[in-house]
Amino acid sequence: MSEHDNSSDSHVSADDFTADDEPFALFRTWLAEAEAREPEDPNAMALATVDSDGLPNVRMVLLKGVDTGGFVFYTNLESAKGDEMAAQPKAALCLHWKSLHRQVRVRGLIEPVGAADADAYFASRHRSSQIGAWASRQSRPLESRFALEKAVARFTAKFAIGEVPRPPYWSGLRLLPLEIEFWQNRPFRLHDRVVFRRDDPSGGWHRTRLYP
Repeated sequence: MSEHDNSSDSHVSADDFTADDEPFALFRTWLAEAEAREPEDPNAMALATVDSDGLPNVRMVLLKGVDTGGFVFYTNLESAKGDEMAAQPKAALCLHWKSLHRQVRVRGLIEPVGAADADAYFASRHRSSQIGAWASRQSRPLESRFALEKAVARFTAKFAIGEVPRPPYWSGLRLLPLEIEFWQNRPFRLHDRVVFRRDDPSGGWHRTRLYP
């Protein structure tokens, strides 16, 4: 670990997150606090990708897992975001917890999760959400609301008995971070910003404090 700022962390206060040297441990601490205090979807995050014309796209998704490997979320792989990440396997995430006055930004590479992990998560979803994954041709033109409801009814009947299998086009993706930035509000807009960077997903982290 290399320190890029000239400040001393040897006597930091208990709420000074810059004392942490490992970003995943710090993220899990912040996420746990958000789960305790954020009233709505503490795992909601903005996911940014780039389309074939080089234009950015951003939308909200739900974080479904985090470990030292990366940040996991699930989606229809034939959706716009699925197509974009298949063509350019890189993305950015942003989680903002208004009640905590904190934000985390992540940038990195995309890889698929294993089939067993995807199957396990799909099996844990509510049955209606499982049916919805089959019925929705996500991101493609929909002629009417009735067409969607008709598709839901068709797959509800098809899978009336037994477990609903995971669609072959529905799975999980993992963002392998190359950069994780933590932002914490401070008075007079003199916020704390610390960014962790590494050259590749298996490399060591370098930490830098940034001007707010």
